[in-house]
Amino acid sequence: MFSGKTDELIRRLVRATIAKQKVQVFKPAIDIRYAVEKVASHAGTTFDATPVENAAEIRVKLDEDTTVVGIDEAQFFDPEVVSVAQELAARGVRVLVAGLDTDFRGEPFGSMPILMAEAEHVAKLHAICMTCGDDASRTQRLVNGKPARYDEPIVIVGAAELYEARCRRHHEVPR
Repeated sequence: MFSGKTDELIRRLVRATIAKQKVQVFKPAIDIRYAVEKVASHAGTTFDATPVENAAEIRVKLDEDTTVVGIDEAQFFDPEVVSVAQELAARGVRVLVAGLDTDFRGEPFGSMPILMAEAEHVAKLHAICMTCGDDASRTQRLVNGKPARYDEPIVIVGAAELYEARCRRHHEVPR
């Protein structure tokens, strides 16, 4: 979190729009942190998006003339997001995916490892560790200001009130 993933997705979507490509963006319906029908970065950048309950719904809501598809917070989608992305790419649609590769435990998150393996290009962005200022590749979930325990639920949608960026050295997950 806080590495600029959604900002980078939006930057690429804006460029596609400037190039007069037909763009559609999808996000998980559970992500209502900033806006229901927009992807929104923590920095406040937004782009219109369609919330969907599951990956199969992307197929249903996709316009036939769409040439670029953005998928934000892909880690929250069911495993079918992989086949949806593969099908679209095979049809020549450019698929841009943003999401967390690891959960608060530091373990692979949802279908992201498969999406990363299947992708032609992967850009792994880093945040800044809130403890030491080094590059941060982990998401620290906090409960009452302390690291969340390993047995906490994997998915709890939130922002700075629940999460901090941390480097490997300062990421803690008590068991």
